[in-house]
Amino acid sequence: MLHPPNEAAAREAMIPAQTGHVSESIASSHRKMWRVWSGACFGIVLLAAFAQPLLALINYAAGSQLYSYILLVPFVSAYLLYLRRDQLPKTLVTDLPLAVVSLAASLGVLVLIYWLDFVRQRPSDNDRLALLTLSFLCCLATGGFFFFGRGWMRAAAFPLAYLIFIVPMPDAMADALETASKYASAEVANLLFHLSSTPFLRAGLIFQLPNITIEVAQECSGIRSSWVLLMTSILAANLFLKTPWRRLALVAFVIPLAILRNGFRILVIGLLCVNAGPQMIHSLIHRRGGPLFFMLSLIPFFLVLWRLRKGDVRTRQPE
Repeated sequence: MLHPPNEAAAREAMIPAQTGHVSESIASSHRKMWRVWSGACFGIVLLAAFAQPLLALINYAAGSQLYSYILLVPFVSAYLLYLRRDQLPKTLVTDLPLAVVSLAASLGVLVLIYWLDFVRQRPSDNDRLALLTLSFLCCLATGGFFFFGRGWMRAAAFPLAYLIFIVPMPDAMADALETASKYASAEVANLLFHLSSTPFLRAGLIFQLPNITIEVAQECSGIRSSWVLLMTSILAANLFLKTPWRRLALVAFVIPLAILRNGFRILVIGLLCVNAGPQMIHSLIHRRGGPLFFMLSLIPFFLVLWRLRKGDVRTRQPE
């Protein structure tokens, strides 16, 4: 004859199973905390090991007109990581192969620095800081892959990749960008002078106006504001746009926008010298007018961002 199971006995049978699940959960939580704290200790040790070049980078950026933005980049990356905190995987595993690759890259950069010193081809202070900072970032990636794993690094890819902007541009790269921007801006200024019906003669980078002759110098390239605008476009594209081609379109739009802004600035200064007098070449709008023209360039930038975001939202709406 069958009898219904005793409820008390059933509860007693469930207790060991529940206890086992709780124990596994506690052990998993302990392992995760161990990884987090170990990763934090690794970060502290890494900062101590690179303390001298990082402090030199801070002092260099603080005193540089071109690289002052570097001081803000770590805070932007930290904020982006905070925004993605709910998307980060809860399970942390070691990805040893990628950790080894990152460590090898870091050591390779350090070996390159010492090899250049050995053969008496010591890089400039700017290039040396760039290489040391790149080595630091590779070491940081090593700790990420070792303590948190590939899944966590993939989820945090953009905030961590954005840290590449703390690396100063190599001198050759900065010179090439400045030269290209200078010549492109001169071409745009040439077109704008024609459109404004201003009489002028041009010889390369030199514009002879009625009251003054001006030359588009290296300082007129606007490389700093153009680079910051590029960084802003990459950040805005990631935060506000989801479609890959729209993100790419926003970033690509920055290039002609920066050239047009520089050409417009040359036009404004030239017209001021023609109509108000050649002394305007020494005015604040020439010597300190960069932020003003940068703010003006943000108007078309945000209009394009708004238009792309509007199309992005419409595309993602359900049929």
